[in-house]
This record gives sequence, structure tokens and C-alpha cells, in this order.
Amino acid sequence: MPNVVNPYHLDSALERALEGRGIARQYALSLMGESPLETLLQTAASVRDRFKGISVSYSRKVFIPLTHLCRDYCGYCTFRADPQAGVPAYMTPDEVLAVAEAGRRAGCKEALFSLGDQPERVFPEAKEFLHTLGFESTLEYLAAMSELVLLNTGLLPHSNPGLMGEKDLRRLGETNVSVGIMLESASPRLGRPGGAHWRAPDKVPSLRLRTIETAGQLSMAFTTGILIGIGETPEERVDALLAIRATHEKYGHVQEVIIQPFRVKLDIRMAEAPEPSNEDLLRTIAVARLILGGEMNIQSPPNLLSKDYPELLTAGINDWGGVSPVTKDFINPEAAWPQISSLAERTAKAGFVLRERLAIYPEFSKRPDFVNERLQPYVRKLQGGDGYARGESNPC
Repeated sequence: MPNVVNPYHLDSALERALEGRGIARQYALSLMGESPLETLLQTAASVRDRFKGISVSYSRKVFIPLTHLCRDYCGYCTFRADPQAGVPAYMTPDEVLAVAEAGRRAGCKEALFSLGDQPERVFPEAKEFLHTLGFESTLEYLAAMSELVLLNTGLLPHSNPGLMGEKDLRRLGETNVSVGIMLESASPRLGRPGGAHWRAPDKVPSLRLRTIETAGQLSMAFTTGILIGIGETPEERVDALLAIRATHEKYGHVQEVIIQPFRVKLDIRMAEAPEPSNEDLLRTIAVARLILGGEMNIQSPPNLLSKDYPELLTAGINDWGGVSPVTKDFINPEAAWPQISSLAERTAKAGFVLRERLAIYPEFSKRPDFVNERLQPYVRKLQGGDGYARGESNPC
């Protein structure tokens, strides 16, 4: 990235960005590298305000970590685990249902399933558990547990299981109102020895983009995003966002993009790596808003910025993501969710109104091609006339 950028180039980039229709790569690189932060934030916030108004959404969810086993060894992850004596390979159906039911009683409407990538391909313990219950793969078991939760609690499943092919996505589409996979990065370089994605065969960017594209071909509401601070360059961040935009422009299925910062944990290979600064996070969110345009839903988790999370609103987000009154964030267990009452209060103090949404955004749930016919009664039961959660439970 050049050290000096023509001021006219920056002005032109900001002017184009204000249109809210997305900007080209050269403008995004200029804004990522040289634009004054305050001006950049004001531009991104202005685009968000014009397209999204004063509503900032969140989903009241329960977090179901179906299995921690994973064949990938990412340098930043504490969620994954290898088999351990005395530790079950997966949650049992009874355990899954108990957590989901606790969520239902607490007013949750989303059941977020998170799990490792294809553990049965490397761990005999995973294959043995699945075969005992009559399943061939983790994704097949996930589909069955999604159905169990849907039929018994009415919670709307949303699954983040890693790479998925067409058959897997079709199967999940019968029970999940939305699915997701974080692109994380578009840089194959991170898969080299010592990189964040070294020994992580499922983190090859082209494979993850293929999953995103296949979901688009099937008209499935999709969540994706990038993880910043794992060794990528600013240019690579821009390229990842552009890759997401390109897929969405083909199929119109990406319902939200998450900008998530790397956070240091004790028991990871990257324990000595620097975390991205708040300024770096805000700049990246703002550029994401300008690349993806005003209509995209952009999210950054509030628990990863601790007490400073209202600052994220200045960069152009319009969604806080899933917040659970029942379960912890199993991906970042050290980072507690904010209380929903506090989230509402601090969102209001910043000039916005907190709205509870479902696992599928209002603009997608109103499109019949994006909601499986079988799921439509479940969505209608939880949804108000404007597409947000019916009744929008009082924060607690």
C-alpha cells in the first residue's frame, strides 16, 4: 500500500462511498490506509443511517456447541478439541434438547449450533459415536439435532458447521432458517507453515467461498464475515470483503457480514500475537460498510469490545449479533455477553433503538424463496408484522 495517497483520490473515494452502493478496490484501499479515521467513520455512519435508520438489531439465542472435536488446528482457536478420555465426543440428543428448552423458557428464538469441521474424518471416537446413533457424518447428526430442536421447542436453528456441499446444505435447509460460515480471510498465505490456518484444511479460502456460493445457488439466507488480526494485511481484508460482495451480487443471499477481531487466549499457538487495536477494528468496519453498501447488515460482537462496545456504532454497524441470556460464548468463553437490558440502554444512549430479530432477517423472511415451506409456520409464529420478533420481549 502506498505511503502517500493523492488527497483528490481520497475525496473521490469518500464521495463515491456516500452513495452507499459499494466502492471499488482502489478506493477501499485508499480509505483503509490513509483516510482520517473521523472522516471515514462519519461517512460509514452516514451511509448506515440513510439505509438502516435508527434500528439496531440483535437475536436472542441459545448457544449449542454440538461437538468441540475438529480436524483443523487454527492458531487462534480454543473452541476445538481432540478426543479426551471421559469426555463425550458430542452432545447427546437429550443434552441438546435440555439446552434448547432452557433457551425457550428464557425467551430465546434462535438455536445457534456451532461445531468443529468434519471430526469423523480423523478421529475414530467421532465416527464411533455417530455410528452408535445411526449417523454417517457430523453434518447428518447436526441436521437431526436441528430437527429435534425445531419440532420440540419451536426455536429456529442456525448452524455454523464449516464446509458444506450441496447435499449437506439442502438437508440443513429443511430445518435451518439460515446457515453460515466465516470466510475469515481470502488469503491462502495464512495456510503456510506457522500461519494462522496452518494445519487447517477446511480454512482454504476457495473452499469456503464455494460453500457460500452453493448456499446462494440454493437461496439460503447466509451469514459470513472476516476475522481480523490473524496475520492478514489490510489489502487482504479488502479482498475478503470484495469476495463476499461478489458472491452476494450473484445470488442476493448474504444476510449479514460479521467483522470480528482476534482476541488473545492463553492456550493458543498465537498467544503472543498482537490484538487489533480498537481504531483498527473501527476502520475495518467502516470500510466494510462502504464496500458492502448501505443495504447490507453489518455486525460486530459487543462482548469482544467489553465496555467500549457502543463505539462500534460509530463505524456503521446495524446489528449486535446473537446475545444469549442462557449460555456463554463458547467461541470466546472469556468474553461475557452484555445483559440485554444494558445493551438496550446503551444502544438508546447512542441514539438508536434496539430491535429483536429472528435468526433470519426481516427482509429475507418476507421472501418465500428464502424460507423453506416447512419452516414458514415456525417463522410466522415468532415474527411480528414488520419482520422483527413478535412482541419483542422486554430486556432482562
